[in-house]
Amino acid sequence: MSASTEMNLEVFSQTAQAIEAEIRRVIVGQADVVRAVLICIIAGRHALLEGVPGLGKTMLIRTLADALDLKFARIQFTPDLMPADITGTDILEETEEGRRAFRFQAGPVFANLILADEINRATPKTQSALLEAMQEHTVTVANRSYTLEPPFFVLATQNPIEQEGTYPLPEAQLDRFMFKVNVGFPNVRDIVHILERTTGADVASASKVTDGATLLQMGNLALNTPVATHLTEYVARLIVATHPESEDSPPLVRQYVRYGASPRGAQALILGGKINALLEGRFNVSFEDINAIAANALRHRLVLNFEAVAEGVLADAIIHDVLQALPVK
Repeated sequence: MSASTEMNLEVFSQTAQAIEAEIRRVIVGQADVVRAVLICIIAGRHALLEGVPGLGKTMLIRTLADALDLKFARIQFTPDLMPADITGTDILEETEEGRRAFRFQAGPVFANLILADEINRATPKTQSALLEAMQEHTVTVANRSYTLEPPFFVLATQNPIEQEGTYPLPEAQLDRFMFKVNVGFPNVRDIVHILERTTGADVASASKVTDGATLLQMGNLALNTPVATHLTEYVARLIVATHPESEDSPPLVRQYVRYGASPRGAQALILGGKINALLEGRFNVSFEDINAIAANALRHRLVLNFEAVAEGVLADAIIHDVLQALPVK
């Protein structure tokens, strides 16, 4: 689709369906994961994909990059990765006049779509190099700031079971991710299809179906989608109910949560709900749209206490309890 095409609900749906169709040519199953990542892409926000090795997290992001006409960069996070390896650095070089001067050598973060592979393997110092880029869309090196070209989003992956040599992301950085998406294990039929696609001579690949300008237009359409006041109030009550000191918090929150979701969680719920409604072909956002993306938007924003960790209580169970306890008005 050309950037000059006027964005409306029909064009929005056609473009989103084209992106999903190209991803399905390569990725088997994982429809919910693909939809969640697509919502983040349209919103111009960041997503964290968590799952055991071999589930296609990296392949999904690379396939998405193939379907989008954007500048793509992959950063493999390792313990010896330095902040300058991400942001770039000033290098000393000789000019045509024979003088020496510093020139900024841009790092891989100066792209549109960033794959931060195994992000929890880098040290906190290196992880924090992404904070400014993710929040302000700028990079500061040697007291000079450089603006990142829109659209800009980080799609990160991490492994939840192999903790040797990893550094858990701090809450401040987790909060920058619009969604944390759990990538589940495929069923038998999906594994059969995976084997059929990946063990033969022909390997499927995605073709480019849209560009950055179109994604920005889709995001603007979502921003201009109205949300009823009672729905906004519902989201606000939902966020407050995740805090144990709130009168509206259910028993699981009071027992297992140390600190609840932030206002960024509310923003993720509203924006994600808007895009979910548009993807379903509707301009009106419903309670179902909010509840459909609630787990992705909130699971990484709940800080659980030691008792929850010891008893194996998951954030998803607490979010489900909050949704069940909160009356829809």
